[in-house]
Amino acid sequence: MSRSDRIVITGAAVLIPGADSPAALVAGPAPDAEPVAPEQVVGKKGLRYKDRATQLAYGLAWKALRDAGLLDEDGPTVPAESLGVVASSNFGNLDTVTRALDTLHTETVSGTSPMDLPNASSNVIASSVAIRFGLRGPNLMVCNGATSGLDALHWAATVLAAGRTDRVLVIGVEPDNDTVRRLLGDGRVAVDGGAAVVLEREAAARERSAPVRAVYLGYRAAADVRSCLDRLSALGSGAAPARWQTPQTDSGALPDDLLPGVPRAGFGPGRASGALGVLQAAAATGWFDGGGTGPVFTVAGADVADPAAGVALLAPQGA
Repeated sequence: MSRSDRIVITGAAVLIPGADSPAALVAGPAPDAEPVAPEQVVGKKGLRYKDRATQLAYGLAWKALRDAGLLDEDGPTVPAESLGVVASSNFGNLDTVTRALDTLHTETVSGTSPMDLPNASSNVIASSVAIRFGLRGPNLMVCNGATSGLDALHWAATVLAAGRTDRVLVIGVEPDNDTVRRLLGDGRVAVDGGAAVVLEREAAARERSAPVRAVYLGYRAAADVRSCLDRLSALGSGAAPARWQTPQTDSGALPDDLLPGVPRAGFGPGRASGALGVLQAAAATGWFDGGGTGPVFTVAGADVADPAAGVALLAPQGA
């Protein structure tokens, strides 16, 4: 891939309990932290009648766009058509959907709230973010299980490579509530937050003198984690990664012979699900910001033997 065709990360944001930046995510979230308060990031206006996931996404979008220099007090600093959105969430509006179904079952359609029903749409996070911030580029929602966050990065890169737009805001977010906890079972909780990164064509980033924070090398999917790592290694011309951001597996165990000797970085507090891949990309960006050099492999999958997806990222100084 030539420099003019490369895809880079120019902005990143994190909002989870105990970590409000990529650097804080790398250092490790503070234990026993208070839940994220989106109104402290974007203000209370426009949050009423929005589900928790969308509120969190508003805060992530605001922070990531500002970090990338793409948003000021008047709105986007670039043409609105040049900014797309890809959001990833598996549990995002689950509570809204189940509440609406319960109402239909007990009271028929007459009992449903006209303010609540729009939130039952599966693409509510991506579309709501685009409307609030005036982003008129391609708009996609990904709900694809354990690999969803990395799949979202892949779709954003595909949109950019196809010339559909110049930059894409990628958001991964998962709320924590009683409905999600019942789905997860075994006393597990969701992360109740997420991350966002801005993927941009390097030529477009250079046109506006935007600093490059990381280079997107590519995406690979495979039948299991081991095969995914092999494909990522081939993508990087066989170069060993400097850091491996591991999947959050159901079993919690990863064999020692997977990338032996490569430092591993996991994500512990809460099930990240569809937010994991974007959290991994934000963490890699924070690691590069702190002087780390790549490549960094990020891998997601429900378990070692289950289908997996991976993304390789490079430090800007090592690309």
